Amino acid sequence: MAYVITDECVSCGSCEAVCPAEAISAGDDKYVIDADACLDCGSCEAECPNGAIVAGE
Repeated sequence: MAYVITDECVSCGSCEAVCPAEAISAGDDKYVIDADACLDCGSCEAECPNGAIVAGE
């Protein structure tokens, strides 16, 4: 399953920079992950300083 970004996101952009699939982009209130492009690699989850990225269900 693709990863998702929760409301804990503070829009720091750390995750976007490490995504090898370029599946992360800035949304209105927080960053968002394109589920179709997500490789499920976990790079973004490891990079997030707030723990705002979790594996989707």
